[in-house]
Amino acid sequence: MSRPVTVVTGGSRGIGAATCVRLARDGHDLALGYVSNSAAAEETATAVRAAGARCVVVRVDTTDEADVERLFDTATAELGPVTGLVNNAGVTGPLGRLADARTEDLRRVLEVNLLGYLLCCRRAARDMTALGSGAIVNISSAAATLGSPGEYVHYAATKAATDALTVGLSKELGPDGIRVNAVAPGIINTDIHAAMGEPDRPATTAAGTPLGRPGEPSEIAGAISWLLSADASFTTGTVVRISGGR
Repeated sequence: MSRPVTVVTGGSRGIGAATCVRLARDGHDLALGYVSNSAAAEETATAVRAAGARCVVVRVDTTDEADVERLFDTATAELGPVTGLVNNAGVTGPLGRLADARTEDLRRVLEVNLLGYLLCCRRAARDMTALGSGAIVNISSAAATLGSPGEYVHYAATKAATDALTVGLSKELGPDGIRVNAVAPGIINTDIHAAMGEPDRPATTAAGTPLGRPGEPSEIAGAISWLLSADASFTTGTVVRISGGR
């Protein structure tokens, strides 16, 4: 059988990079989408190829329809029909109360975390419907149900929307043989926390979880790989929470 071809957005760092490497080890060929850090993207691609997979690296702003189309077109041309999508590219914006948030930060979070997911899901749905099979995994967050007051309720709102997108699209695409699921991580050791202005957040926040520690990107990647696999063939419309009990 031919190898699955999976598009991973935000694949240059954190959960996205760990997912690319895990999927390569599990037999996928990868289209790695990244927005700015070409060196990090190439480093991840090198690890993917070392695991025996093919990998194409594409610079893409997922809020731009033409960029999303080019990402999928490149994946198809160089690797073959796309059978999987990991919708991972996301931003939080600065930490703080909603009353203090800048409109431009709110708009960027909405565009990346929601419009970007919709554009990628739309293209994946078109391609996979033509194949009669496929799997989509959206990266949500435990913030979708916690609300993240005083931190980033705007980000939490987009992740709640991700959960709704996952459930609704799973029902829409199920008859076409396409599964749609989500993974909702809690506090994970990635540099997204430094980008939001609080690099020590994983250690300080995770102390309040039942497991008493932050998660690692590889722990999220394993769940993503399972949801894309044949072992999850009867799983759709599900949000898998991986948050250390929080």
